[in-house]
Amino acid sequence: MPEIWVEKILDEPELYILRIDDERIKYFEATWDIPEGITYNAYLMKTGDAVVLFDAWKKDYTEEFLETLRKLVDPKEITHIIIHHTEPDHSGAIPAVLEANGYRAQLIGTTFAKRFMEGFYGEKVVENFYTIKDGEERNIGGKTFRFITVPWLHWPDTMITYVVEDKLIFSCDAGGGYGIPEAIDDSDEEVVKRYLPHVTKYIVTVIGHYHKYIVQNIKKLKSLGIVEEARMILPGHGLIWRKNPMRIFEHYERVGAGIPEKDKILVIYDSMYGFVERRMEVVIDELRKHGKKPVVYRFTDKEAPAVSDILGEVPDSEAIIIGASTYEAEIHPRIRYTLYEILDKANYEKPVLIVGAFGWAGVAGKKIETLITRSKFDLVDVVESRGMPRSEDEEKLREGVRKLVAWAG
Repeated sequence: MPEIWVEKILDEPELYILRIDDERIKYFEATWDIPEGITYNAYLMKTGDAVVLFDAWKKDYTEEFLETLRKLVDPKEITHIIIHHTEPDHSGAIPAVLEANGYRAQLIGTTFAKRFMEGFYGEKVVENFYTIKDGEERNIGGKTFRFITVPWLHWPDTMITYVVEDKLIFSCDAGGGYGIPEAIDDSDEEVVKRYLPHVTKYIVTVIGHYHKYIVQNIKKLKSLGIVEEARMILPGHGLIWRKNPMRIFEHYERVGAGIPEKDKILVIYDSMYGFVERRMEVVIDELRKHGKKPVVYRFTDKEAPAVSDILGEVPDSEAIIIGASTYEAEIHPRIRYTLYEILDKANYEKPVLIVGAFGWAGVAGKKIETLITRSKFDLVDVVESRGMPRSEDEEKLREGVRKLVAWAG
């Protein structure tokens, strides 16, 4: 049975978090390896004559959600359900909530949200749906709710809610992360430090394709003055941010912009029989001579790292080195898949060095070069040769690393 958290966050307005820790999930969106798990956070506010539910849980946990909700309120008393993002990990339990509510509650969301909810759950679910306009304010239970659209964080339907009097930002996926923190909020710095790498991985795998919109939308929120003055940021996954609310959006900005950590170089390679690995040993040795800190992921006959973990390392790397075997006149399949995902999810202006090995014909280096030159990445050099590297190959590898280091600055 997954752990369920129900805690009062504020007395006025009366605000609760309803969180479930999903340890069963193995692959988020049926793609991304997340052994660290994930939480689904919903919130319930009682204010004046209103009872407002902010989002819900994944459909798999519908019964648990209703049971948890009933500890706080009779579902029939819910007057409004605010839908920040309709992806089913946040909306899956809503049809059952509406049924238990007798369809009395008004749903609030964007035009896209209404369209998606109807598509996912049928027409009856959206019979009482109020479509907001960007920046619109509504008085609900004596509180001013401001609705702000943040499209492509990470669907076109996404919005946040700002409760003006209490300076609360309900942000759903924006501000969320993978992982199951052992606390509700950011009050323990050790918890935060363990959690933030999962946030980075989440941002890249879930929102990375649209990472330019992270910077744009946070700039938009800052221009409205609500980020700096926020008392609390309440996302749909992971920690609530109330000790330092700005911190999570600043982290999102850094990842969205790809701001590097000094001297960090990401090294990714396959090696079927040791030929690429020997080359990468030379590369890593040269990196260390220059004071660089290589972070290494290798695909061999004994290990195959999760691509989701590799993606999480890209944004704060100064540069990337890719080592690949030619495999059936192609890029080695593990590297090919990893590279395609990097180009889709983590396409930044960072220098790249390509290292290749082949048996009878070199293809991988050329194909990777073509992909890199069509991306935002900056190609520094391609060093590819046959079989075990000779002394002249090793010198070319070291020279390639020196070029990369100079490029990365």
